[in-house]
Amino acid sequence: MYNPESVSSAESPTSTGPTMRMHLWFETSGGVIFGLGRLQLLRQVEQCGSLKAAAESLGMSYRGAWGKIKATEELMGQKLIERAASRRAGYHLTPFGQGIAKSFDAWFHEVEAYALSKSREFLPFPLEKYE
Repeated sequence: MYNPESVSSAESPTSTGPTMRMHLWFETSGGVIFGLGRLQLLRQVEQCGSLKAAAESLGMSYRGAWGKIKATEELMGQKLIERAASRRAGYHLTPFGQGIAKSFDAWFHEVEAYALSKSREFLPFPLEKYE
């Protein structure tokens, strides 16, 4: 059984105990619809204003990022991103893209908080939230 007192700070200066990590996504037989990876990609598109820069910031190829966006758009039947008014201005999220990103993020944090609170009921050791 895990005993947090048995881990000295000299042995593990940054670890105070087990950390809960969750990876949740939605999929169909056609593939991934949405998850944390798609959320990160949309956030980066919004921040960078460019799919190419967003992909690079996440260590992805442009083609890989474009493929993920297109696959999700096809499965959802809605556009997530669109070109800005001028081609040089890059991309921005559609209202649907903004909404699904905001909704998924809120849902994920609710599920994560619930899982963390329930862990106190079922597990003999405390868990920390992954930051």
